Amino acid sequence: MSVQLPPATHRKRALPQGELEAASTLKLGADQNTHTLSLSEARLVINKVLENKRRGGKKYEEPENLTKTLDYLEVFARFKDEENIKAVERLLNSHTELEMFERSQLGSLCCDNAEEAKSLIPSLQHKISDGDLQELLDELTKLRNFTE
Repeated sequence: MSVQLPPATHRKRALPQGELEAASTLKLGADQNTHTLSLSEARLVINKVLENKRRGGKKYEEPENLTKTLDYLEVFARFKDEENIKAVERLLNSHTELEMFERSQLGSLCCDNAEEAKSLIPSLQHKISDGDLQELLDELTKLRNFTE
């Protein structure tokens, strides 16, 4: 005995134009050159916006999803101090051979060594030598404040 299902009442999801992936070759489509933020930068930006809203005089109640996002960023943002966040951004932006996405990933993941970084961000494989990448990772580690 087979069951006859009624026709679908939802719209079909439009498939993305082109293949999007962050693998050995970055294929980010229209977002390829979009400025991206590390988790630390996102935390800083959101906190500054909220600080300005609170100072505005009007009562402002944070939406639950914003509160959850801030909680997440508080745990996973590797850099907490504004000066260190700016220094990390300057350091990463000096590596123009890397895409913005790769820079923000390096700033968020804070890998211990070049092998780990290239494993987590496969598109780095042929863009930067292990020695140069390790030097960059060591500089990032120096900027981290582990007491926060």
